[in-house]
Amino acid sequence: MARDNSVLDDDESSDSGLESGDGSGNNRLLDRRSYLKLTGAASVVGGGLATGSAAAAEDYEVIEASNEWYRLDDGEVFENKIIDFSNGNWFGLYARDSTNWTIRNVGFVGTHRHDRHAIAVADVGGNTSTIENVYMGDGCIRPSSYSSHGQCGIWVAPEHSGHIDIRNCNVQDWPNNGIYASAPGYNGNGGTVHIDSCYAANNYVSSFRLSSDGSKCTNSVAYNDGNGRYNGRCFWGWNPGRMEVSNCDFSSGSYNNAIHLGRNGETTRISIDNTQFDGISQRGNVQLSRGSGLGSNPDLSMPEGVPTSAEEAASGGSSEPSPGPEPGQDTSESSLANTIVFDGNGTADATSYEFVVSDAVEASTDENATIDQAASVDGNRASGTVADYLDAFRFDGQIERLSVDGDATVRVNGVEIDPADIDDVLQNIILINGSDEDSTRYEFSVSGEVERSSYDGASIDDEDAIEDGTVYGGVADWKDAFKFSGEIEQLTVDGPGTASVNGERVDPTDFGADLPHVLEVQGPGVPVGFEITVDGEIEFAGDDDPEDEATTISGSTVQSTVTSDSLRFRFSGALTDVTMTGGKATVTVDGEEIDLEEYGDPELLPHAIVFDGTGAGPSTYSFRVTGKVIKAQYRDASINDADVIEDTTVRGGVDGWLDAYWFDGDIEDFKILGDATVDVQYNAREQ
Repeated sequence: MARDNSVLDDDESSDSGLESGDGSGNNRLLDRRSYLKLTGAASVVGGGLATGSAAAAEDYEVIEASNEWYRLDDGEVFENKIIDFSNGNWFGLYARDSTNWTIRNVGFVGTHRHDRHAIAVADVGGNTSTIENVYMGDGCIRPSSYSSHGQCGIWVAPEHSGHIDIRNCNVQDWPNNGIYASAPGYNGNGGTVHIDSCYAANNYVSSFRLSSDGSKCTNSVAYNDGNGRYNGRCFWGWNPGRMEVSNCDFSSGSYNNAIHLGRNGETTRISIDNTQFDGISQRGNVQLSRGSGLGSNPDLSMPEGVPTSAEEAASGGSSEPSPGPEPGQDTSESSLANTIVFDGNGTADATSYEFVVSDAVEASTDENATIDQAASVDGNRASGTVADYLDAFRFDGQIERLSVDGDATVRVNGVEIDPADIDDVLQNIILINGSDEDSTRYEFSVSGEVERSSYDGASIDDEDAIEDGTVYGGVADWKDAFKFSGEIEQLTVDGPGTASVNGERVDPTDFGADLPHVLEVQGPGVPVGFEITVDGEIEFAGDDDPEDEATTISGSTVQSTVTSDSLRFRFSGALTDVTMTGGKATVTVDGEEIDLEEYGDPELLPHAIVFDGTGAGPSTYSFRVTGKVIKAQYRDASINDADVIEDTTVRGGVDGWLDAYWFDGDIEDFKILGDATVDVQYNAREQ
């Protein structure tokens, strides 16, 4: 049974989270017990520090990572330090509850391997704080167990209300954003951030991420070159901010477009001026102002003032401008054994190609080929177009699929081949076309293989799941496309979106059942109440509804009680939440029992709080409970991704709709701004 994974998502609100161990750090730097004075090359720790720096012994100090936060006080300056991760521990700089602080001349050396940010900050006093001349180029390897909130180079927390200048920073190979500064605008206090003269490479989910009104990214470089740990967006501007990008250079490499704007929800407003980049993806309502000096030839040289090593940063040094890689440049000698060349020399028209190998593939300069910026390499797949020139690639494993449309010659390890001899080409295309009226949830299964495609300008979304020939995804005002072999066995489209196959509009009801999955709840012998939610549609299985009036279906949620009997339902989409009271029933999906712990809190929460904005203007609210709290569809309330739950604290807003939450314990620290009405019902499920 497929279900939505809680991976990073690119769209998830991980802005709101920081690790539960935030409070464990000392207010002073570990009583300085971890400091080591450098005394020349002999003091290099674990081989991690470069020995070519001209810094004197007294220029900086080294902190060995000791699994603690260092907390900055109001007005404090933290400078001229190296933080060494080579012992396998973590160490972070924490300034989420102070103001007017400075982090300057700091080098992080060694690979970070923990579910913690390296720098977690906010200016909560309405003043200006600074992060400058910081080296974070050794990056982070995501641990096998992680919360999805950690592993940022620099993370700006939602409570940020002032201004932060981030300049001359080198941030590479971080798995949950290089500089992640969208939280204050999206679900926080609206503080601004200015990223200036920074250098970022091979970060996932993005290198630079902003959202607040007045935030900027200027004079900075970000790219993916295929030689780092990750690929991601170069710049991501989230709603609801009004932001500025100017004098920047972005190259996405194998990732789909360098600049990504917006997400579902409020309007994103942004101006882009004098910037070189290789494409823009837009989602939701985006108001984009394109200025002068835009192009697609980025200069990836390191900006002046960016440190190239931990020592250089800690000693207060910086780089001279240095040439970066050309877009798509192969910067390391390939270890892949085989070559494939697409030779368009002498052909009258362009030839497009696409191929998949069983192992790895990368662009190369074999046979004096040029590395084409327009060619795409994604994992074990590559595609592109040649005219009167060559494209070449190195690969390991076997060529599993090869599609060539044109007259170019194809050579593998120097021997010309016939592309028709390569079997199992994905020849079919399904396109899901969204609508700006509302979001659309889709699901389909094919008898062969399927993979994402950028056909007809479709976006390639990591959140669209592909499992054993079945695809689950969603669109709004954009398109999703997939290549596949075989036949479509089942297709469900919930919403105003449409589907077409090989260019022709199709009726989803012609493919399999509208509600393809069967859900069964079997009682344990004692009365057990349950509430189950899916992200598609759900209805009773069979022709007749149960006579028990206690069984209700509201939207995509079903509520009922079982004892020794069982209830069956049919649904589309994925199972998202299961809660129970009075015991535990057995739940199966398509005949397979599920693990209840994987689908939310198995215990039903008794109390409800409802914010009714149907007769009022925009209203915002926040509250904290002493127990647990989850979003609810109680009284047909909406489930809004923009509403944030952080531990036991909730922040959200209503404007013509209802928001509701289940909770236990008591409500404390309640605030509301606006005319929405609030209804608290204790033991609501018994009413």
